[in-house]
Amino acid sequence: MRVILCRELGAPDILTVEEQPDPEPGMGELLVRQEAWGVNHVDALMVAGGYQLKPDLPFVLGLEAAGTVVATGSGDNAFEIGDRVVVSHRPGAFAELAAVTLDRVRRVPPELDMAEAAAFRSAYHTALHALLQRGRLAPGETVLVLGAAGGVGMAAVHCARRLGAQVIAAASGKEKLAVLRKQGADVVIDYREGFRAAVLAATGGRGADVVFDPVGGDAFDEAVRATAWGGRILAIGFASGRRPVAKVNHILIKGIEVVGVRAGEAGRRNPNLSEETWRHLTRWVSEAGLRPHISHRVPFSRAAEALQALLDRKIVGKAVLVPDG
Repeated sequence: MRVILCRELGAPDILTVEEQPDPEPGMGELLVRQEAWGVNHVDALMVAGGYQLKPDLPFVLGLEAAGTVVATGSGDNAFEIGDRVVVSHRPGAFAELAAVTLDRVRRVPPELDMAEAAAFRSAYHTALHALLQRGRLAPGETVLVLGAAGGVGMAAVHCARRLGAQVIAAASGKEKLAVLRKQGADVVIDYREGFRAAVLAATGGRGADVVFDPVGGDAFDEAVRATAWGGRILAIGFASGRRPVAKVNHILIKGIEVVGVRAGEAGRRNPNLSEETWRHLTRWVSEAGLRPHISHRVPFSRAAEALQALLDRKIVGKAVLVPDG
């Protein structure tokens, strides 16, 4: 099988496509022929050595994939050959075959194609866990989504709408804002010019009840000033490259909560939480037409190009690797 391998840390162009022996499923494992692979900002951070999880070199990149079960190991398995599944990795996704334990596999909803399935689990699990379980978002509240044109930001827009919130989506550039309008955002803001005044105007001077922040840096600083009394700021990540430092006086005066979000770790500590989130999301897929927005489908062997496009902010929604040819 072919894999996308990181042998040294640096820019995406150091990645190589290499052959490795096909894996065999062990006791209670599945062998999955992976047919689509989700590309995430975390992947680029791992290649650069900038993520908190630092795999030993060399390592196979990637956090999520979708494919078909082609073999099962010994033991009682809940899956059969031919089942379509989405697979989580930590890392190791960018491979044509994967032997995985059952706890890392979910059935693909029949409404999703393989590329949509590969783009779905990580972003939407993070978004829903953040908004519902960490942010306690209630119908009628207002959500400010920073970095809304990114994969997890777009997922937050979709989830917040389905939870009954008013959605203010902040991104950069007219084309991205136009996509966000089509994807259901009530208000769109180009935050390169600042967003506090626009958020206050859109909320009658109150500010946002919940801020979904995968950006950090200057955006977090301004978000504190655009949050309503008693609001919640959900710290998802620091895509801007700067880890913000919260000013406690602002948090105190406005009664704000700053809430850390680690959806993957929360699921590992409480598998029932992960199952609940997945059931919620797949119900939206079947009953409410939820679909990830994929702007780029890139051949598997050109994974480095997909990661560079992500870093260059050319991706709107998600990028997905698909089989060559």
